[in-house]
Amino acid sequence: MASKAQLETLMDLARRETDDAAKRLGAALKAVDEAKQKHQMLVGYRDEYAKRFEAAQAAGITPMAYRNFQAFMEKLEVAVKGQLDMIKHAEYRSGQEKVAWQASERKRMSYSTLNDRAAAEALKLENKRDQKQMDEHAARQAYYKR
Repeated sequence: MASKAQLETLMDLARRETDDAAKRLGAALKAVDEAKQKHQMLVGYRDEYAKRFEAAQAAGITPMAYRNFQAFMEKLEVAVKGQLDMIKHAEYRSGQEKVAWQASERKRMSYSTLNDRAAAEALKLENKRDQKQMDEHAARQAYYKR
């Protein structure tokens, strides 16, 4: 059976591991949010640019301006799709970090359970010792009273 100091060391290491995993999970979730915000910004910009393109077409534009608008719209479309890939990657990473955090939390909880059991066992032994001493004391008292 592990000594109390060894168990406390393991619990401390598990606590640190859990804290680190929680920080990594937090950073991963933040990256997901940021990626989604950037995607929304790009989509908004693309939609706004499409409206300006339609207004320019209605007003009449040169073929060169038309090609420039089209080229820029294609680049925006690529950026929007690339940002969707970034979101998927960030969500995958946050999923991995969540699994890692859950694993480290389970380990921490198991050490805590072991510690609780060891403390309960120590208390049980101490109570047995106390009871034995009280019984011996009572037996001596009874012997000397005779």
